[in-house]
Amino acid sequence: MGAVGGQSFRRFGFVQSAIVSRWGEIVGERYARVSSPESIRFPTGKKGGGALTLLVEGAHAPLMQHLAPIIIERVNRFFGHTAVNRVIFRQGRPPAAPPRAARPDLRPVPKEIGEGLREIADPELRACLESLASQIAASSGPPSFGTTEDDPLPEIIRSK
Repeated sequence: MGAVGGQSFRRFGFVQSAIVSRWGEIVGERYARVSSPESIRFPTGKKGGGALTLLVEGAHAPLMQHLAPIIIERVNRFFGHTAVNRVIFRQGRPPAAPPRAARPDLRPVPKEIGEGLREIADPELRACLESLASQIAASSGPPSFGTTEDDPLPEIIRSK
C-alpha cells in the first residue's frame, strides 16, 4: 500500500494494512471468503490488547464465534505480539476477493527447443523461457552490432 492507502488504513483503525491484504494467509482461504477485518481498536496510548472487528457473512457468524480464540492467536502470531485480545463480530457481506490472474496453460515443449525446459516445474518460468527460445529459434542468428570500423568509438578528451 502506498502512503495514501496507509493513511486511510490508520484512520479506520489499522496500523498495518497487511492484515487486510493477507487475511487469507492469517485465517485460511476458507474463512477469508466469509469474513474480512474492518478495524483494530487499541486502548488509548497502547499497541496491545486491542479489539479486532470482523465483518462476517450471516450464516457463518456462529462458526466464526467458536473460532475466535484461534483467530486471536493467529492475528497475534502475525503481529508478533499480543496485539488483539478480543474479536467483535459484525454481520454483513465481506467484499469479494479480486480474481486471480490466470496461470499460463501447460503446453508440451517442442523437441526442437530442447529437453532442458521440460524439467522446469514452474509453469510461468517455463512459459517465458519457451517464448524466448522460440523467438531465438525464429531469428536469423545472433544480433549484429556492426564492425568497429563502421562506428568508431568517440575520443575521450581529458582535462589536465
